[in-house]
Amino acid sequence: MDALIQALKAYQEINPSGWVGIYRLLPMWAGIVCCALGLILLLVGGGRAFRLVAGPVGAIIAFTWTGIVASKFGLNPADFDARVPTAVAALLAVVGFFAPPAIAFLGVGLPLGLLAGKLAGQDDFLLGFIPTLLIGGLVAAILHRIVGAIVSSVVGAWLLVIGALAALHLFGGLVTAVANQPWGVIIAAGLFALAGSVYQIAVRPSPEELDRIRAEKERLKLRKAEQKALEKRWGVK
Repeated sequence: MDALIQALKAYQEINPSGWVGIYRLLPMWAGIVCCALGLILLLVGGGRAFRLVAGPVGAIIAFTWTGIVASKFGLNPADFDARVPTAVAALLAVVGFFAPPAIAFLGVGLPLGLLAGKLAGQDDFLLGFIPTLLIGGLVAAILHRIVGAIVSSVVGAWLLVIGALAALHLFGGLVTAVANQPWGVIIAAGLFALAGSVYQIAVRPSPEELDRIRAEKERLKLRKAEQKALEKRWGVK
């Protein structure tokens, strides 16, 4: 677990080799599971199923950004109890499951806020961070279905490519050669994520549309049953 947490720290900065290198911590069976889960997220991860993604994403947000946000507010992450990031991750995992829009808020608002704060400079960090966090986060929460489809596709695509690298580790030379081209892996994941996002947003029916179709089928089934009962009652053939 400690090695995985250390590996996730690569995602706190632009470190493509570190992002891809996380596959080395996964055994083959975990790689296969990641591939299967990635495909599911690419196809149906948005909508109501997003709560299953939002929990783990919330935990990753906590592990990745807690120390950075704390340092921006003048707190030294080294002074934290080692259990603090884990506790925050557990909290956001629960919040993500019960309130997915909250994770959309944090997942979009936090990085945008940190970027705006960095552009504003250390002295005016809060002036850039807080408004951007609130505005970006609120827009993401309102559009959480679209955000959910995109996030689930991105997560699914990354799980798919990282899982494939882990699952194919027996082909050591080939996998190593691919992993040594991290930007190629990232581009491949990006293409998968784009395809998944387009499918979930533009092709797959929304949860409301699925409910409408299901209700229409139930009404049609009920009408047929009533018609059949009337025909039987009056002897109509």
